[in-house]
Amino acid sequence: MELKPIGIIHTPYRTTWDTPFQGRSSIETCEIEIFKEYEDGLKDIDQCSHLILLYWLDGADNRVLQTHNPFDTDIHGVFATRSPNRPNPIGFQVTELIERKGSVLRIKGIDALDKTPLIDIKPYSSGIDAIGDAKIGWFERNRR
Repeated sequence: MELKPIGIIHTPYRTTWDTPFQGRSSIETCEIEIFKEYEDGLKDIDQCSHLILLYWLDGADNRVLQTHNPFDTDIHGVFATRSPNRPNPIGFQVTELIERKGSVLRIKGIDALDKTPLIDIKPYSSGIDAIGDAKIGWFERNRR
């Protein structure tokens, strides 16, 4: 299997301590630089209000299979969490598309570090992608 980045995400975040806890809460406007050979793939993207970004968390620890999180002290398998540390550290974020200028997309709502490799972009659809009653059992128990 081979993954090739299609671009680079530029953010003001230099370390994990700089990033917002959840990307959706970020107020920073960031830029995605799409490599020239993929620019044709951006046709009609300006008709999308929101995008799903898939990116490689190149600073993550891919040896981790179990982790704790800030919501409780229990240990959970990484596949039951949103931890960046996992065997294939792929980041997933729904972002707002502000504008496209050539091969550059201006977005809002991401917590990736500066110069993070971008793997893919997909349009977000609330009718297809949103599941209003989705649950994470251990998380729901800890919110009570």
